[in-house]
Amino acid sequence: MNHTISILCDDEPGVMTRISGLFSRRGFNIESLTVGHTELPGKSRFTIVVTGDENILEQVRKQLQKLIHVIKVWDIVSSEAVEREHAMLKIEVTPDIRSEVLQIITALQARIIDSSNNIWILEVTGDTSAVNNAFNLLGDYKIIESIRTGKISLKRGAQVK
Repeated sequence: MNHTISILCDDEPGVMTRISGLFSRRGFNIESLTVGHTELPGKSRFTIVVTGDENILEQVRKQLQKLIHVIKVWDIVSSEAVEREHAMLKIEVTPDIRSEVLQIITALQARIIDSSNNIWILEVTGDTSAVNNAFNLLGDYKIIESIRTGKISLKRGAQVK
């Protein structure tokens, strides 16, 4: 089962190594890991998606809370949060497929953020299924390069927990 964990921590060197090390020592494969600055100066937020047993994951959460520079650790439940991913795809778009690709881009609510000759760089943002859908629909075309962020997530409402 997939679990999404949010971690608020000090923005200090080595924090990511200590956090990811805890997961690897317990045998958890991190499906995605996203880190960014927060509204609080000097603080970062990790969003980590892992697959694993709930009981062992609870131990990892407790151990994370004990790490130096970790301020708060909590689970994110999808039904109580807004979740997004971001992807960029570089594709070859020849004149004969241009209209097809434009229709797909429109359907995906994606954006063309760069075009040079027959190479387009597309931007896709949405929940995990929307980004998966973009890769599936554009998979029939020549994807030259792509990159995808991990999930980012915030709980709904005013409460920060």
